[in-house]
Amino acid sequence: MKALTRILAPALCLALLPLAALAQDNEPAAGKTLDQLLREVQQGRTRDQQMIREREAEFQKRKDDQAKLLSAAKAEKDRQEKMSEELEASFQQNELDIAALQDQLRQRLGNLGELFGLVRQVAGDTRSVIEGSMTNVQIPGRAVPLNELAQSKELPAIDELRTLWYELQREMTLTGTATRFQTNVVGTDGTKEPREVTRVGAFTAVSDGEFLTYEVNTQELKELQRQPPSRFTRTASSYEGASGEYADMVVDPSRGQILGLVVDAPTPRERVAQGGAVGYVILSMGAIGVALAIFLFVSLTGIGSRIRRQVKADKADPGNPLGRIMAAYEENRNADVETVELKLDEAVLREVPKLERGLTTVKVFSVLAPLLGLLGTVIGMIETFQMITLFGTGDPKMMASGISVALVTTMLGLMVAIPLTLLHSFLNDRSRGLVEILEEQAAGMIARRAEEAEKLSA
Repeated sequence: MKALTRILAPALCLALLPLAALAQDNEPAAGKTLDQLLREVQQGRTRDQQMIREREAEFQKRKDDQAKLLSAAKAEKDRQEKMSEELEASFQQNELDIAALQDQLRQRLGNLGELFGLVRQVAGDTRSVIEGSMTNVQIPGRAVPLNELAQSKELPAIDELRTLWYELQREMTLTGTATRFQTNVVGTDGTKEPREVTRVGAFTAVSDGEFLTYEVNTQELKELQRQPPSRFTRTASSYEGASGEYADMVVDPSRGQILGLVVDAPTPRERVAQGGAVGYVILSMGAIGVALAIFLFVSLTGIGSRIRRQVKADKADPGNPLGRIMAAYEENRNADVETVELKLDEAVLREVPKLERGLTTVKVFSVLAPLLGLLGTVIGMIETFQMITLFGTGDPKMMASGISVALVTTMLGLMVAIPLTLLHSFLNDRSRGLVEILEEQAAGMIARRAEEAEKLSA
């Protein structure tokens, strides 16, 4: 700064000379002398130098402060770097210690690790068994500690192992016992009501003679939308009312699957409805055929009893076929043998259609029934192939209706044809037996007339 002052001072003096000369020329006007002007210049110079010195001092102070801050930052940096190195060394040492401790833990655990895994697996399986068992309705909340044990990441405690063992033993015990208890049962309309339930192991539950099913999702007992056939419900009712040590009971070892299939099985009415219009025609024809066969059986039985009574009687009764044949014989008793034979043959032939009336209809029905069943089979197969054409074979339920029509109509046709065939055979034999009696009695009459003619000619 002093060097700069020495350089600028001569230049400033040279610059002020013209100003001094101008001031001298105009002294009267300005009212200042050169000495005054010089003093002012010196004063201004002094003030400038003072200001410069102050600024230099302030800058130097700030420079010292910055140097101190820089020195402190470098010291802090060195301290942090030293701490980082110490922490890094400590981290590496901790890693080595952890690895060593883990090896030591694995060595000390040994088979306990495998045992822990097995315990978790058994706990999870037991939890699933209990949640899917209807014994959970009687004793709820048993699966909670097992679920915690199955999801635990720590070694199981002795109490947890005892809980697992106890729940396994209790489930086995409950599975082998039958008991009654009170619980809420969901009805077919969705409402819940407290009811007394009889549980047979973990397989079957009944209440008021009705079978119940166990809903795994809600863990509740629910009444079936449709009960199984009466032979099962009767067993359930008798079992609930039994007071002895042993009683018969229906048990579903599949825990509801077989019972569901039995319930879903169509009733006889639903099975007949699957046959469609052809099935109803077959049943109608079968009913008519059976009614006609019963009527013919009753009629032939009555005629047969009257014929047998007529065989034992000597007087002709026109109320039965044999009596009418005997009346024809009496009317032509004095005629020659050939005439009597012809008259009796005519009388027998007149009675035969009456005895065989309706048998042809029964036979026709027995033949038409399987033919109608075959017609239903063809219709059902056509419907099945139409479903296959439209929807493919991906969903078997789409083809079930057509297959049901085909099978049910065939079944109904055979069910009607077999008994009608047997009835026709039975009635035909019975009718033929009566005709043979008439023919036998007519032949006997002709023989007696021939003997009488021989005696008269002799």
